[in-house]
Amino acid sequence: MSKKRNYSGTAVNSKLLRRPIQRCFLLFLAPTFGAFVIGFLWPFLQGIYLSFCKFVTTSNAEFIGFDNYVKAVQDPTFIHAFWYTTVYAIVSLLIINVLAFTVAVALTSGMRGANLFRTAFFMPNLIGGIVLGYIWSMIFDGVLSKYGTSILQETRYGFWGLIILMCWQQVGYMMIIYIAGIQGVSEELNEAAKIDGASSLQTLFHVTIPNIMPSITICLFLTLTNGFKLFDQNLALNGGGKPFSIATDGSGKIVKTTEMLALNIYNTFYGNNTTAKGTAQAKAVIFFILVAGISMIQLKATRSKEVQQ
Repeated sequence: MSKKRNYSGTAVNSKLLRRPIQRCFLLFLAPTFGAFVIGFLWPFLQGIYLSFCKFVTTSNAEFIGFDNYVKAVQDPTFIHAFWYTTVYAIVSLLIINVLAFTVAVALTSGMRGANLFRTAFFMPNLIGGIVLGYIWSMIFDGVLSKYGTSILQETRYGFWGLIILMCWQQVGYMMIIYIAGIQGVSEELNEAAKIDGASSLQTLFHVTIPNIMPSITICLFLTLTNGFKLFDQNLALNGGGKPFSIATDGSGKIVKTTEMLALNIYNTFYGNNTTAKGTAQAKAVIFFILVAGISMIQLKATRSKEVQQ
């Protein structure tokens, strides 16, 4: 008979086994850390440096100080893109989260075919943004076009076209997060609310929502950052709008009506003015600070609600 060995948790976690791992942890950490440095940290730091330079290629960068930042904040196209993106991010945040939460509540109420509906709502999230942009562009042009010109080139239509597209793509993803949060609420709390005579709406606002604040925090963070970082859908759906759809300002620069921040940076960097690459890089740094700052404020505000529960 073979003797069965008993491996206890104490033996596995013994110092004798941990010591070789502790000695070689750098060997396991080095590949991941090296990829992080090469793929993110070094390009990020180099990008910050290039925002203070005038360059055509990175090999001939000439340090010029804060001139690029001055040009960036004085650029009317950048200012327009900032306010347009801000309004879009706020509106999309509200609509996407309200729709996602409503669908999540409906699909966790015991309705038939809930799993089928979950799959159907989540499927658009699997399609790439560029593909979605072109699909919806053809839909809007085919159904709502007038006089042979795409209505998406107009400011108000382009704005709501982006809202519809992003709702169709992101509602299903946020719905999954909300469903996970709702299903994590203890049934004892719901039963206690019913015993106390609370209605369905009272239970929803006083029991369910306070207990799914972590899910709300995640969804608000994702929709807010996605709203500010939106690029591929903006490029594919309307390309930022036609330049001639709005009058030029005194500087002679043409403002695109539906151009958002990420697309504005892209157009500045790859535009006809090759000397504007440093300005585009400065815009990118400002863009990063803006998104990071707003995201941190939002996380702090919503996490404070979690602590109070």
